[in-house]
Amino acid sequence: MPNDIFMKKVRVECRHIHFSHGPAKALNDVSLDIAPGEFFALLGPSGSGKSTLMRVIAGLEAPDLGRVLLDGRDVSEEPAWARQVAMVFQNHALWPHMSVAENIAFGLIERRVEPPIVRIAVSRWLSAIGLQGQGDREPNQLSGGQQQRVAWARALAAEPRLLLLDEPFSNVDKTLRLGLRQQLRTLQQHLGITTVLVTHDQEEALGSADRIAVLDNGAVQQVGSPTSLYDYPANTTVARAVGQWNLFIGSVRSRQGGVLLLDVEGVGELRVPLRSDTPATSRLSIGFRPHAVKVGHQDDVHDARYTWLAGTVENVEFLGRAIRYRVRIGDHAVLVDEPHHRGASRQAVGTDITLGIELARCRQFAA
Repeated sequence: MPNDIFMKKVRVECRHIHFSHGPAKALNDVSLDIAPGEFFALLGPSGSGKSTLMRVIAGLEAPDLGRVLLDGRDVSEEPAWARQVAMVFQNHALWPHMSVAENIAFGLIERRVEPPIVRIAVSRWLSAIGLQGQGDREPNQLSGGQQQRVAWARALAAEPRLLLLDEPFSNVDKTLRLGLRQQLRTLQQHLGITTVLVTHDQEEALGSADRIAVLDNGAVQQVGSPTSLYDYPANTTVARAVGQWNLFIGSVRSRQGGVLLLDVEGVGELRVPLRSDTPATSRLSIGFRPHAVKVGHQDDVHDARYTWLAGTVENVEFLGRAIRYRVRIGDHAVLVDEPHHRGASRQAVGTDITLGIELARCRQFAA
């Protein structure tokens, strides 16, 4: 990759953004700070408001209320072209009648950059995306991954202050996504450009971003690093958005002696350790990851760290590094990931097994 391509780093601030599609509220008092040079992800399901927020930042939509600031300057009234923002969409949107080089040069030509400078820039970007000597090819002669890299180069060649990526890997074969994601991250780190990724794919967000904002129903649920969101989700919405979770929801019967008695329908009464962060509510959810559940064997049931529950295997799925069981415990289907070792046996569907849950390490949420 050329060492002489660098980008400006811009701070992005969203202040109390509100946006409606007719009677439907798409964004409800959204505020975010994105640091200069940061790779920031907006993660959420369809309809969460993440793409609308990106369009507001880009200037393609005007908010009903609120402000967008770039490096402290209010650009809320500025059109998209004046913000120096580049967007890459999921369909690449390459011009089919232009060569690869002409696609990359498009933004520079529109700005009336001198032809010799355009040629130098195109050559640098072809090298940066690993397509040296292929500038004369047409987009339909490229693979999906190559087309994606050309779309990045076209967006970045015009030297924007901010790069926005709207579900960039959704139309790329799954086998190519990891490699492309790593290439994009390497390119972004080298350039230093502030980048915002919109995605519904938790793996993309966790694997790429410095920080993530989880959106749902037009509101920011939590902002943090991938590890902080994974380990310490603020609520059940974030827990479900970042990784697989099991949730037991029950009624609080008592709180005394450092123990909370939680009555979970179909499971029974659980003795949950009281902590400083235990919600003071009459209903409580406890959450735990599939890999945190222990499949009980003969000697395990004497381990007092665990609460042991009886269940029946409903489904078995081989994931490579682990075997995932879906175990029926009363009214609950509990996911369990047991590490796989070569030659290891697995539980059969219909088998009655015992599961150990370390309640002291479970997350606790208001229900």
